[in-house]
Amino acid sequence: MIAYVTVGADDIARAKRFYSAFLPALNYRLVERPDGLSYSLPAPAGRSPALPDFYVKPAFDGRPASAGNGAMVAFEVRSQKQVRDLHAAALAAGGSDEGQPGFRDSYGPQFYVGYLRDPQGNKIALFSVDPNEAGRDG
Repeated sequence: MIAYVTVGADDIARAKRFYSAFLPALNYRLVERPDGLSYSLPAPAGRSPALPDFYVKPAFDGRPASAGNGAMVAFEVRSQKQVRDLHAAALAAGGSDEGQPGFRDSYGPQFYVGYLRDPQGNKIALFSVDPNEAGRDG
């Protein structure tokens, strides 16, 4: 099980604007700490925290943060409409488009996805695989 994911950011304020444009819609709550941003899912009463947490922090070694080549963090959302809405919100909050929402021939017929880059260049995917929605072939 993945416990947490961390992406680097040199400008925490810009990163906060970007990630806060869509993570709260996925039930992530933000806690700002001196070492960066911590987004977590709420823990049901009497249960362990829901995982994974998502952290946005300056690079630990003090050098500029950089996006990993081939690295991507994907967030599953509820519907194709939510993919479109959150993709647009993230773009308006300082992200850049890395692939408009839609179906991709290389993935299954229900896999609807939009790709972004955060202000630091980290690649983010927002996707839905709701079997109750029309797929690529229908």
